[in-house]
Amino acid sequence: MYSSRFYVGLDLAWGQRKPTGVAAVDDGGRLVYAGAATDDKSIRAALAPYTQGDCLLAIDAPLIVTNATGQRPAEQQLNADFGRFQAGAHPSNTGKPEFADFPRGARIARDLGLDIDPQSTAPRRAIEVYPHPATVALFRLGRTLKYKAKPGRGLAQLRAELLRLMEHIESLAQADPALRVADSEHWTQLRSLAEKAERKSELRRVEDPVDAVMCAYVAMHAARRPDEVTVYGDGQTGYIVTPTLPSDLDPAPPEPTPGAILDAIATYAERVPALTQSTGHYLKAVTGLLDDAGINYLSVTARTKTVASFAAKADRTVDGRRLYTDPLSEITDQVGVRVITYLRDDVAAVANLLGEEMRLLDDRDMGVETASEGRWGYTSRHLLVAVEGEQQPASVQVRTILQHAWAEFEHDVRYKGSVPEEDAPDLDRRFTLAAGLLELADREFSAIRERLRSTVPSERAPQTSSDPRIPTPVLATYLGNRFPDAGWSRTEHYAWIAGLLLELGIDSVDGVEVILSGIDTTAVNAAMDYRYPAGAVRRLDDVLLAVFGNRYLQLAGNDDRIELLASRFQRLNESLGGA
Repeated sequence: MYSSRFYVGLDLAWGQRKPTGVAAVDDGGRLVYAGAATDDKSIRAALAPYTQGDCLLAIDAPLIVTNATGQRPAEQQLNADFGRFQAGAHPSNTGKPEFADFPRGARIARDLGLDIDPQSTAPRRAIEVYPHPATVALFRLGRTLKYKAKPGRGLAQLRAELLRLMEHIESLAQADPALRVADSEHWTQLRSLAEKAERKSELRRVEDPVDAVMCAYVAMHAARRPDEVTVYGDGQTGYIVTPTLPSDLDPAPPEPTPGAILDAIATYAERVPALTQSTGHYLKAVTGLLDDAGINYLSVTARTKTVASFAAKADRTVDGRRLYTDPLSEITDQVGVRVITYLRDDVAAVANLLGEEMRLLDDRDMGVETASEGRWGYTSRHLLVAVEGEQQPASVQVRTILQHAWAEFEHDVRYKGSVPEEDAPDLDRRFTLAAGLLELADREFSAIRERLRSTVPSERAPQTSSDPRIPTPVLATYLGNRFPDAGWSRTEHYAWIAGLLLELGIDSVDGVEVILSGIDTTAVNAAMDYRYPAGAVRRLDDVLLAVFGNRYLQLAGNDDRIELLASRFQRLNESLGGA
């Protein structure tokens, strides 16, 4: 069952035959309907399930028009604020046939029994809205999105701009109030249609319902956050309700080459499917390298930059000048990978590993750059890497879990722009203090690991288990003591290597010690010539390969990496002169 109150959007066409978008959002912020209708009868039928009880209907069409010529006062006032963002309203007057009698939007509201007074507190009412300025204010756009079909706008550009709008709407899941469209079957269908559209008419069928969703959200925003909306005009001469324009938002400056940014955005939208495949390739490659090296990490994630995010970056300005002249080549984080580690030492290990195994195009230590400025703040290692077979490089961020927490929270607070200007200095001070404390915590975690490395295995309490493998804590402690210069490995990797040891008939650390004592482990490590400190499990893996050779290669637990092990075995043979 849906909630008893709905926020409804109506992107009303000016004619009975043209499509009108209809959308409804329930009181929990869930999109429950998005579709289209044509004449008044079909519109009322589409609205009926959502307007019988308490509701707020937001209509993108004039409800009150009394002026014979020119613009309404509401349009003049709105244009004074939003005109410079290319979001001004068209003039409405009774000299136009559609407003000569009774405006269509007002007639529909009347038929549904809805109060159209902008100051009304009635449980069932309707208001006039305008999606273009709403998107500028809500998404902090320097100009409106150009998804409306007009002369000179090609299919690729229209599709890119419409997808950009849809991604912005999807981002409202993190807004207040939140709008949840991801689970809506209607939204999924609209998105699929937009992505696959091969004609402008197909985009138009998506455009109207999407505009209606925007209207519905404005209704919810106006009801939930009335102090953050502006009512232009009044109930006598006409009005328009829209989210308030942020005082610090500036319009986008003119492009050096008109249309270049829009063309770049359209081209990027065309590339997204291929970039998504590349993202999966990089994710698999980075994860495989870390696992093979035995480096301990919390998570590896990847994402393809959304069209909306690319467009926002491509449109970015600094001191009134555009930051990018060729966004498609200058924006390098179109494919992004993020590695989160537990400790600072592992950040360097990951960076060194990726620099060795991939083609390193750039390497920036943001922590060092921040520290060189004599302050605490954002700390992360930024790598730009490439691999064979991929034309697009990947931007890889590597940071500890504490650095990640600081960066995500700081970005979230500043991005939402919810901090009053007068509180900004105190906010900056508190973020700086938090960064300093987290750096100290990172150091203490590293010190704890160093202390544990020096712990003798016999000092640990014995554990009983029906598992015949060497217990993970016992093996981890032993290897940490045996290879004090090695990094910690992931917990599941100790259990994995214990399984391989069991296949070799080794079920105790004494048995492992016998193997390690019979070979120069330092020479084995030198033969592998790692640029990074290999994890403890990788160190043991190399020794077992050197000692047991082909027998180790044929273990059942190594079935999925025989080719990789064979390559490492050859390297060992060439350096050590045989296994």
